[in-house]
Amino acid sequence: MGYECLQALIGRGSRIVAVFTHNDDPAEKIWFKSVATLAREHAIPVHTPDSINTAVWIEHIRALRPQILFSFYYRNLICQEILDIPPLGAFNMHGSLLPRYRGRVPVNWAVLNGETRTGATLHMMVKRPDAGDIVDQEEVPIGSLDSAQQVFARVTAAARRVLERQIDAIEAGNAPHRAQDEAIASYFGGRKPEDGRIDWTLPAQRIFNLVRAVTHPYPGAFTDLGERRLFIWWALPRADERATPGRVLSVQPLTVGTGKGSLEIVTLQWQDGEEQAASAGTHGLRQGLQLGTAHASPHPDTAI
Repeated sequence: MGYECLQALIGRGSRIVAVFTHNDDPAEKIWFKSVATLAREHAIPVHTPDSINTAVWIEHIRALRPQILFSFYYRNLICQEILDIPPLGAFNMHGSLLPRYRGRVPVNWAVLNGETRTGATLHMMVKRPDAGDIVDQEEVPIGSLDSAQQVFARVTAAARRVLERQIDAIEAGNAPHRAQDEAIASYFGGRKPEDGRIDWTLPAQRIFNLVRAVTHPYPGAFTDLGERRLFIWWALPRADERATPGRVLSVQPLTVGTGKGSLEIVTLQWQDGEEQAASAGTHGLRQGLQLGTAHASPHPDTAI
């Protein structure tokens, strides 16, 4: 999101006085393009402070005399003192159709909740996150088999189009805006890798939504068998089975019972192994095994 929107501003010849971004986290899988690299390629000063909300950085930003401030998926909250600096306003690009899905990782949450649409929203920044007046937004579909990454690509493309539609009006100081409807607002927090744990008592469709919401490049949905962790990178819901939740029903295809229906596992990976297709039959699971148990279970290497 940051890369595409910055590229759009560079492409139209906007004078960008500085870019503030984040240092790469060595524990994070970096799958997105680098905002810092793009900025440096165009001789734009780049800063990566742990916090911009300090007296030193507030004064530095004030000295730059920016007319507009844009936030494109900047990960930290920006204090009101900074938001008040640019005379033409501060604007944020958010990956949902606000006021729905305020907060963190909105695309992942929308996929997890089985939504059929989401979008990108450009809005004015206020003290409360994602609560300012809407300038423009564009809807994108969420297909029933889409992963979060596929949806995010559509949202990113929509975000660039929204920015390109409104940049002239923003620079002229007459951008349209309308208040958000608080009656339909929703907020979701950040997600941790542990939130990918599968609850087999849930319906198969809900579990599938989790799988596609956190599959590559995200940390993944997982379950345990004894002391071993099994990641499920892709699966398909089936409605024609009744079985104990978490019980392996068959190996070809690899199918597991859920609270409603069953889940056909397509791609999986033991934590200490390589990702593989379930159809290869080398995963070590067998009919009758109970997934999701915390007590001793047959070791998958000996349960063929």
